[in-house]
Amino acid sequence: MTTDQTANMELREQVRSRYRESALRVTSGGGCCGSPAGTDSCCGTTADPVTGNLYSSLEAQAVPAEALLASLGCGNPTALAQLHPGETVLDLGSGGGIDVLLSARRVGPTGLAYGLDMTDEMLALAEANRARAGVTNVQFLKGYIEAIPLPDNAVDVIISNCVINLAADKRPVLQEAFRVLKPGGRFAVSDVVRRGTAPAAVLRSMEAWTGCIAGALHEDDYQALLAEVGFTEIGIERTRSYSAADIAGDSGGGGTALAADDLAQADGLFASAFIRATKPAQPAAQTGGLRQSKVTSPRTRSR
Repeated sequence: MTTDQTANMELREQVRSRYRESALRVTSGGGCCGSPAGTDSCCGTTADPVTGNLYSSLEAQAVPAEALLASLGCGNPTALAQLHPGETVLDLGSGGGIDVLLSARRVGPTGLAYGLDMTDEMLALAEANRARAGVTNVQFLKGYIEAIPLPDNAVDVIISNCVINLAADKRPVLQEAFRVLKPGGRFAVSDVVRRGTAPAAVLRSMEAWTGCIAGALHEDDYQALLAEVGFTEIGIERTRSYSAADIAGDSGGGGTALAADDLAQADGLFASAFIRATKPAQPAAQTGGLRQSKVTSPRTRSR
């Protein structure tokens, strides 16, 4: 095993550990950040800079409280995706199942919502939430987002909520997303993106990685990588920018150990974003051996 592979596995285990602890806090009666269940400390309906105020009151009422408490996302991909009755949806890194349950309601009884997660405790919590919600058109799968356990051309829509940034290597994740989407299928995720060069200490911080910051791609790199694996009609819309104080406070409630100078350089550098792309209905045209892709709303790179 190479040094990079070892580092990637260590990162995966750190991420798994954080999400295991979050699931156990919810199932033991605590909030996802260690606060009493039902209090306004974090998770979807609060003032937390990353996870707060993502779902409407109607959406919050449509799912079990435990699903909302387990939410560690940075957006609301179910609203972004504009789901239709009868569609099949896949949520990458589905956690406690909130986005899967909301998607299942939108696609209706003729549709299907898959949730994929690598953490046993989150999968158990998601199954319990599915039972509480009385939703039947849902299936949770155990696996990695770099190796999706579904056949080619299996789903109409892929959603994800602040999970892709946690992967050490984003290319296989996006390649797998492209593979399992049907021709004409939609990629509609919430994720954290970067707008400039991050301080090295931020990129090395495991707390910042598991808190959805250090692993964020530069938004131009995100667009380029989506195009390279075959997606078209690519767009990134920033929805919430993070201050230095936000970054200092976001590591699952524990705070980061970053120096003040590093935090100051990271001020406004990271943002939540809606990221959209489409798998072409027909194979991409080949011109001189290069794939031709359309990228919408390109931005000038800030380095």
